[in-house]
Amino acid sequence: MGVCLCKDKVEEGFVNDSSRDSYVGSGSDTGRLAGGGAGGPGSNGNHVRNCSRSDRQASLADTVDALVKETLDIIGSIVDNEPETPNSMILLHDITDKPSGWIQLVKSLIRVVPLDNPMGPSVITLLLDDSPLPSKDSVLEVADMITRSIRRTPKRERNMCVILGFLADRLAGPCSISVLSDVTLGYLLGNLDEGIHPDVMLFSLIALEKFAQTSENKSTIRRKLALFPDNPLTRLERHTSSNDYTLRQVGFCAQWCLDNYFLIEGRQYSYEVADVSKVNVMLNTRDVSEYLKISADGLEARCDAYSFESVRCTYQVSSGCWYYEVHIITPGVMQIGWATKDSNFLSHEGYGIGDDAYSIAFDGCRKLIWHKAKSMQHTLHVWTGGSILGCLLDLDAREVLFSLDGVDGEVQTQLFGSGARDGF
Repeated sequence: MGVCLCKDKVEEGFVNDSSRDSYVGSGSDTGRLAGGGAGGPGSNGNHVRNCSRSDRQASLADTVDALVKETLDIIGSIVDNEPETPNSMILLHDITDKPSGWIQLVKSLIRVVPLDNPMGPSVITLLLDDSPLPSKDSVLEVADMITRSIRRTPKRERNMCVILGFLADRLAGPCSISVLSDVTLGYLLGNLDEGIHPDVMLFSLIALEKFAQTSENKSTIRRKLALFPDNPLTRLERHTSSNDYTLRQVGFCAQWCLDNYFLIEGRQYSYEVADVSKVNVMLNTRDVSEYLKISADGLEARCDAYSFESVRCTYQVSSGCWYYEVHIITPGVMQIGWATKDSNFLSHEGYGIGDDAYSIAFDGCRKLIWHKAKSMQHTLHVWTGGSILGCLLDLDAREVLFSLDGVDGEVQTQLFGSGARDGF
């Protein structure tokens, strides 16, 4: 079950700044939001009036930092079918109703979300998506702040690129064009240079792809890339088989962009040169939800959308004992297993493999087995980039067995008591 706490996406347009006042937290509100409790000596209106502007800004920054950290701590543990929105997200939503609060959230996301948390980029997207639509001035201020930042660390850079990608995706059309200034485009393309941290490269590529969903931006980016004596995407594409799993993602995304957005005259599409002569079964491009990216050889899938995407393969089994392995590239939330044709993909509602009676799935990030949108803990370790997931289906014994890096989990039989019999 994917965590789906977002509101409807707004395609384009900005909220007018004139409809909002600047956010100034009261003493009691700030104390409550920060987890220190409301009231107490000095928490009255007179105290608030005597606070300086810098004190209030510092208090707001601390509050938002704490709420972002709280959301990071709990989001991976949310496994309910229809979860209640965490209190930290409700409070952040209220804060970001003001332009200053939204800008503060962006600043907090940049400095707080750690580089090594596999849920980090998803939490950034989740919190921004749950916030009210920002004003045009606020968005442009943030874009300028990001591209002119002088405190450069891989963590901050990665987070800034995730935020730019979110803005490109949420603010489509003319709004997206406004954000992709020459400075912003130069910043993202500069992040594709050799020596840049792989995570920064990766999310710069994803941001460029999301900007290119607006046709004018796509043309602008293609013209800019044509000015390079050596197109950086063709250089990065060579990492598709790298043993560095972040660089491998960079290669996948560079190749995807070259095949779908930033075409080069004379370059063959990847599917035209991919060797599939020894591939008997692959991911089915005709049995897949909307936003999943599938590699040219049909053996690798990736999702950079906020929805929970799914795919089945091209071969169906109804008897005997069957086994396949998955080489895990990214350590985030995925549900991988077995599903019949009766299993439904409801990506925008967060339903995927393991979320109905006709499928069962292994989740190595949250250490869960999923069936009928209900989860149970498994005893295997958390997967990482490079892990090997084994998926065994014995239709004669009516058993499913998952293994991780050669260690077997417990036998699962619940799938066969729910109506699933064949056609996996």
